[in-house]
Amino acid sequence: MDTNTKFSIFLILYSYLTIISVSGNNFSSEFEIAWGDTAHAKVASNGSLLLLTLDQTSGARVQTYNEFQYGRLDMQIKLVPGNSEGVVATFYLSSDGSNQDEIDMEFLGNYESKQYILHTNIWTQGTGAREQQFHLWFDPRIDFHNYSLLWNPQNIILYVDSTPIRVFKNYTSKGVKYLYQPMRTIMSIWNGEIWATDNGNTKIDWSQSPFTSYYANYMQNACIYSNSSSMDSSCTKSEWFNHTLSSDEQEKLTDVQNNYMIANYCTNQYLYPNGFPPECYLS
Repeated sequence: MDTNTKFSIFLILYSYLTIISVSGNNFSSEFEIAWGDTAHAKVASNGSLLLLTLDQTSGARVQTYNEFQYGRLDMQIKLVPGNSEGVVATFYLSSDGSNQDEIDMEFLGNYESKQYILHTNIWTQGTGAREQQFHLWFDPRIDFHNYSLLWNPQNIILYVDSTPIRVFKNYTSKGVKYLYQPMRTIMSIWNGEIWATDNGNTKIDWSQSPFTSYYANYMQNACIYSNSSSMDSSCTKSEWFNHTLSSDEQEKLTDVQNNYMIANYCTNQYLYPNGFPPECYLS
């Protein structure tokens, strides 16, 4: 076998490996610090636990080295205890650049006596304003709970402890933009007092700092992005790649949205005085 042939085989194998479905839970090997420092983004328990901290000097953001083209990402999170008004902790997917695609889970801190709010949003090509907010049916400060982001060609599904809370379907054929850009998994903690609690009227009590959120047992089942024009069958044949809501999941989604949703862009006439986005009617 000549040198050129060996090199061609290497390129084919490399292209294959960069899009194979993967699974991992080591923060040290999977993530890099994008903002902040090791004092505010600490890895513990042999890489299975991440602590993100906000104080008056800084917050932190970490992101995966790899970009994904579809996937299911699961994270166990325990949120900032005590009084955390104005503090925002996040778990989301986002592409690079200003015209980003993005799938957001943002946890809005509050007084210890009040409920956290889970703020969700979907961005397509730099346009968001698709917020839905939820009260959780448990106190997310007491223990770890599992949060999942599923993104495939059919739909985006957000889960809390395996219960679907939100679905964004692919209605490209109806003129609705969908998310196609490669994205990274990102977690952060930051000062959101200008809007996060009581519409920005309640500010951070810095006497309660530092504020720390805990992330554990990260699992990624995803197609790592490659410049290759094809996607490996190990991704396309995965259960999550073709998953849509089952009838049981649809019932759970309806229950959550009827009982725990507190804000919905599809009913917000102040945000959309001239008519709601088309997906609101299609859904």
